[in-house]
Amino acid sequence: MSLGVLGMDDWLSDLLKLAQQEQLWHPGDTVVVAVSGGPDSMALLHMLYRLAVPERLGLVAAHVDHGFRGEESAREAESVRQYAAALGIACETVKFNLPAYIEETRMNAQAAAREKRYAFLHQVAADYRAARIALAHHADDQAETVLMRMIRGTGPGGLAGMALKRSEKNVELIRPLLRTYKADILRYCEQWAVPYSHDSSNGQKYYTRNVVRLEVLPYLASFNPQIAQSLVRLSELAAAEDDWLEQETRAVFERYTTKLRDGCQLNRKALLGLHVALQRRLIKLILSYIGLETETTSFDSVETIRLAATEGAASTWSFDVGSGAKFLREYDNLIFIREDQSGMSSRQGGYEYVVPEGTAVLPLLESECELALEEIAASEASMPTSQLEALFDAEALHYPLTVRNRIPGDRMQVLGLNGTKKVQDMFVDERIAPSRRDVLPLVVDANGFVLWIPGIRRSRHAQVQESTSRVIRMTLRTMSELP
Repeated sequence: MSLGVLGMDDWLSDLLKLAQQEQLWHPGDTVVVAVSGGPDSMALLHMLYRLAVPERLGLVAAHVDHGFRGEESAREAESVRQYAAALGIACETVKFNLPAYIEETRMNAQAAAREKRYAFLHQVAADYRAARIALAHHADDQAETVLMRMIRGTGPGGLAGMALKRSEKNVELIRPLLRTYKADILRYCEQWAVPYSHDSSNGQKYYTRNVVRLEVLPYLASFNPQIAQSLVRLSELAAAEDDWLEQETRAVFERYTTKLRDGCQLNRKALLGLHVALQRRLIKLILSYIGLETETTSFDSVETIRLAATEGAASTWSFDVGSGAKFLREYDNLIFIREDQSGMSSRQGGYEYVVPEGTAVLPLLESECELALEEIAASEASMPTSQLEALFDAEALHYPLTVRNRIPGDRMQVLGLNGTKKVQDMFVDERIAPSRRDVLPLVVDANGFVLWIPGIRRSRHAQVQESTSRVIRMTLRTMSELP
């Protein structure tokens, strides 16, 4: 980045240094600047205005009137429009009726305001094809955020506070002033005669953040006058360590998890082999992968899943994590799945396929495999090499065959055993995971006899004899084995 020829002072030098280190923007970017009208955002707008030519930045000011403070809000919106016009910067404004929206949605005021504000900022970014949205959060805001999270209860990741930059909806949110303190911002506004408005709601102790700012931090400053700086330093340390742990967790995720159609799977011994800190982070990353909003996932839920993998826990068990996410322990497999709005995962529900004579290949999407059938001369047939392959006397098979999942009461006349045996008992004996029992295919003949359960057992029906002339070779192939 070039410093350019404009009056470059310490303010801009520091900002450019930070922008270069953290790659907050690239020359030629269009940046939407969120401007409330207060000193922080007006100073940010002015700083970026001074950098626009040397950094080749396109700027758009965006202001939201939330509709809480009547005439005061209207004056703020007008001041933003006038100042943007004076700087020659495009300005987009919007007014919301937040009180009515809150009444309609039952959201709390701050959450509702944030939702509407960010939706507007993203819309402006899309309209102007902007790569960045600049927010005016500063170091004192960071100190308040860290302290509030500590009060409410947070993990090491929460101590990182707000990020200097993060991606959201294909746009990067940047906070160029996050390491600048309020007192310095006010001095900047005074030095450069930057106009700004005072938000009367900032003095009201109705909001938790205002109480922290007006009462809690001043009280703590009586013990440590540098409390804000200490909290900001804590956030920077936590952010760096959190970033490192996140990289380690993603590497572990790629190494140990297996992707499923409706989630993913992990061997419990692989999980237990990790440090407890990585165990917890891996569980949260997996929950995020299957679509759960992990910001609201409680420590207790993560710990419940982690402890379910230990030696003394039940070998088959399930846990509803919430919001459609479900965890299952099935012997040594830990399975994380996401259910649809009906509460059904893609592995649930029955299926049945009719297999007429002459069928060569039958895709079985429910069990993520396919059944291949090949008729060959008995003299050319070699012995099956695995339990996923079986041979049948072609003339003794009664068509049409059916391939389906199990149903209550299924029994098989098992080869080598007298009488019949329940399919359910065979699944238990073979330690088939409960979630797989309703999707594994059974091959059934026209008389209703279960001929074969691939991977488990075959029946004594249609055995190949010395007199057999033609053989049907059935092979079950998983999706990973297919070309």
